[in-house]
Amino acid sequence: MSTKRMGSAAPWLNEDEEVAWRAFRRMTIAVQAGVVHDLAASGLSEPDYEVLSTLVEAPEMTSTLHAQAQKMGWSRSRLSRHAGRMEARELIRRDPDPADGRGCLLVLAPLGLDALRGATAVHLESVCRRFADRLDARDLLDIVRISGKLSHAPESAL
Repeated sequence: MSTKRMGSAAPWLNEDEEVAWRAFRRMTIAVQAGVVHDLAASGLSEPDYEVLSTLVEAPEMTSTLHAQAQKMGWSRSRLSRHAGRMEARELIRRDPDPADGRGCLLVLAPLGLDALRGATAVHLESVCRRFADRLDARDLLDIVRISGKLSHAPESAL
């Protein structure tokens, strides 16, 4: 586990931890940057794709801003700003939320659905080429296992 250097209150990584951390960072940056680059050819940014691909899963392709932000792991403020940009491009629309006078509903617009359909093949091809095709079944299971450990850590452990 992490150790502390003399005179430092901050923990330091041991050699194995540092090698693993740097490998993890290089891997995630390389895969994500590649997918972002490929997705850009479809006219969507990665955040656009994330909003559209999660919104299409919602009942009637409609979600409250709050629920959508929670699902995506974004702040409501960040999603609201991005939704404004997407609304200007007619990818989504924002409607008043009848259940919450202060909130709004995000609705997938026809242009957004068309854009998502066009980008999905590009996105999936990129994810396969840059990630899934390079791994065997055991590698994939290991990633799921490790991701579960890191993604669902109790707050007290952080």
